[in-house]
Amino acid sequence: MDLAFIPSPPIGVVHLGPIPLRGYAFCIIIGVFVGVWLGNRRWVQRGGRSGTVADIAVWAVPFGLVGGRLYHVITTYEPYFGKNGNPIDAFKVWQGGLGIWGAVALGALGAWIGCRRRGIPMPAYADALAPGLAIGQAIGRWGNWFNQELYGKPTDLPWALKIDPDPAIGRIGGTYHPTFLYESLWCLGVAALVIWADKRFRLGHGRVFALYVAAYCTGRAWIEYMRVDEAHHILGMRLNVWTALIVFVLAVVYMIVSAKKAPGREEIVEPEWQLGEGARNGAEGTGADKGVKLDKADKAEKAEKSEKSEKSEKAADKSDRAGEAADGDETVALGKKGAPGDGNGEDATGAERADGSASGSAEAAGSAGGAKP
Repeated sequence: MDLAFIPSPPIGVVHLGPIPLRGYAFCIIIGVFVGVWLGNRRWVQRGGRSGTVADIAVWAVPFGLVGGRLYHVITTYEPYFGKNGNPIDAFKVWQGGLGIWGAVALGALGAWIGCRRRGIPMPAYADALAPGLAIGQAIGRWGNWFNQELYGKPTDLPWALKIDPDPAIGRIGGTYHPTFLYESLWCLGVAALVIWADKRFRLGHGRVFALYVAAYCTGRAWIEYMRVDEAHHILGMRLNVWTALIVFVLAVVYMIVSAKKAPGREEIVEPEWQLGEGARNGAEGTGADKGVKLDKADKAEKAEKSEKSEKSEKAADKSDRAGEAADGDETVALGKKGAPGDGNGEDATGAERADGSASGSAEAAGSAGGAKP
């Protein structure tokens, strides 16, 4: 007798009139919103514009949903295209069945399209979004709890998950390892690890995203090994275990190569915003680096105006000096008169002074003669 266990929801869907409200869909939607919200905060901290993450997510999310469903249908095709399968069921996403590998791969393609349209480097966007993706996965995994699917091997541990029997789909009731809960907790740990490593080592150029991928794959490998749902096996191991190992190696190789080719972190993540008019208008309170750039621009503009003003003053001074020199030359020219007959050019003022001296001498002589007795 099981004394303690985690109960499963009796129903996974509630009908609001003709509209079905499914727990699985709610978990996916909430996970997307939380991931975009956290990604937006990290993007703004890196210097990007608020709202850019959501704009690009408009491309990434639909691509991710299609990719996740395609991966599930391709790797588990029997219920849809096998014997007694129903191809229409392949479109019933609400019944469960989204492969994270396909979701990330095709979602990355959608994000690349969005980034290219905005002129944003894809690695920087992926780095900002990485922790949010991990938390979004942690929330989305609870959709499996509503659908009573993807559980592990039987167990009687206190945190075992109770599964209800369903003969229609061949489900046997009992208590099993809650692998959805294990993966949810692991994803929260991955998000914390990525945020810490990003702050501690200032990772950039896609290495934050690569760390998220590598850390997730590490946990997914052993969690996948515990699951008992139907899956294809290669060399005795489940297909998703092989996928996790291969993707883990690729992520580690990328981190090593990227660190050598592009060390450090991007300084500019959204050029049109950070270097354009938007950064100039929102410079106050948006970051010291932007303020320094704008201060330098203002100083350069002031220096240019000062230089132009100084040149204008110098030109005016030269003009005044030229006018004074012209006036002086004219005065000198008027002060000199040439003698009409001899051509000696004697100073007229000097001649007048001589005449005056002679007249004065004559008057002095006359006065002296009158004074004799």
